[in-house]
Amino acid sequence: MIILCLNCGSSSVKYSLFDHANKRNIAVGLIERVGYENAAITQEAPGKDKFELTFNCPDFKTAIEKVLNTLTDKEHGVIKDMKQISAVGHRVVHGGPLEKSMLITPEIINLLKSISDLAPLHNPANVLGMEAAIAVMPDIKHVVVADTAWHMTMPASSYMYALPYKWYEKYKIRRYGAHGTSFLYNAKRAAVLLGKNPFDCNLIICHIGNGASMNAVKNGVSFDTSMGLTPLEGLIMGTRSGDFDASIAFQMMERENISPKDMYTIINKKSGVLGITEKYQDRRDIEIAAEKGDERCKLAIDMETYRIKKYIGAYAAALGRVDAIVFTAGVGERAPIYREKALTGLEYMGVHHDHERDFAALTKNAESLISTPDSPVKVFVIPTDEEIVYAEDVAAICEGRYDIHTNFKYSFEDPSYRNSLRDESLKKELKKKPFLRKCIINTPKEILEA
Repeated sequence: MIILCLNCGSSSVKYSLFDHANKRNIAVGLIERVGYENAAITQEAPGKDKFELTFNCPDFKTAIEKVLNTLTDKEHGVIKDMKQISAVGHRVVHGGPLEKSMLITPEIINLLKSISDLAPLHNPANVLGMEAAIAVMPDIKHVVVADTAWHMTMPASSYMYALPYKWYEKYKIRRYGAHGTSFLYNAKRAAVLLGKNPFDCNLIICHIGNGASMNAVKNGVSFDTSMGLTPLEGLIMGTRSGDFDASIAFQMMERENISPKDMYTIINKKSGVLGITEKYQDRRDIEIAAEKGDERCKLAIDMETYRIKKYIGAYAAALGRVDAIVFTAGVGERAPIYREKALTGLEYMGVHHDHERDFAALTKNAESLISTPDSPVKVFVIPTDEEIVYAEDVAAICEGRYDIHTNFKYSFEDPSYRNSLRDESLKKELKKKPFLRKCIINTPKEILEA
């Protein structure tokens, strides 16, 4: 069973081709800067050189077509044609009432379109990916995997808002969260690194990318999360404001004669670190500018990391006991200064940050420990792998053995699990970055000595 996994983000498309029988990726790829003339696609596959290309990508339709063309390219591709694909798994940020992954039907498509305003930066792109793939491959099964499904275990005290209760009864206004597949993967992997049963673990997971959220995991399931009804609430993000006093929106609408629709656009697409710097939403650009003395960029970093620290403290109080803090996603995995600023000063709660380990943890190919060996609360950097969650859900649905995660065991929960493509890339990376050996963990000796 060959499964294509599509993950259309606000400005990116991640994809992977997964050989389910052999539990290995045939190829993984990423398109960045969707909507720009200088978009870039990269694809890696075992036994092949890394493929990179810059191209004009005005929209997500073009991006999906580029993915399919690259996978079947005579020189760089890994399959002859799309007929070799058995099924496709599609990530959707907001699944509304969906409690688990399921087959895509016209009714599911209509449901997702009807709630697109709950994730305006993502759901339209998610649905576009579905429709494009279904049009090209109409005779195979397509499965939707909703980020919100992971959070359906939250108690009412976590997901309810102190608003008129009839809004919940009539419109289901509540906290839904996001990044669920990433949190699921990280929760299971953190349990492996801790050597514990996943349902005995209390974790704080920080998924920090262009979109960012945090998750309090209590006894292995989602207990609270920073995003709300939509992906706007919580942390400061690339273009989203995160938490702010709602009365500000009403005041500014009156003062600047801003319509509700335009205000929605401002707080979703023109705020966050872009709003603070008025130049950048990519944290790499912000770091470079901050190092050169840009005060706005310094402020953006300080504000964002302080918000992360506040949530860590709040979730530690909510959980009572914290076994580990996990950083994941683009910024979380490869921006040491953000991790250090968020962790500094948390020694009182048992977090002992290791500066040298942290600044060596610059890889998407291995798990790292960035706390001291004797730290009561471990701090891990775990490269997320949402695609394997999609792939295993899709395979299980196609084979009639799927269930919710509390009753279903994933392959990556096994301590012996390895990602062969990442292992292959890590061998090459270690030759260029020998300093990674200071921080990476759970890595076979033959790879470390390669």
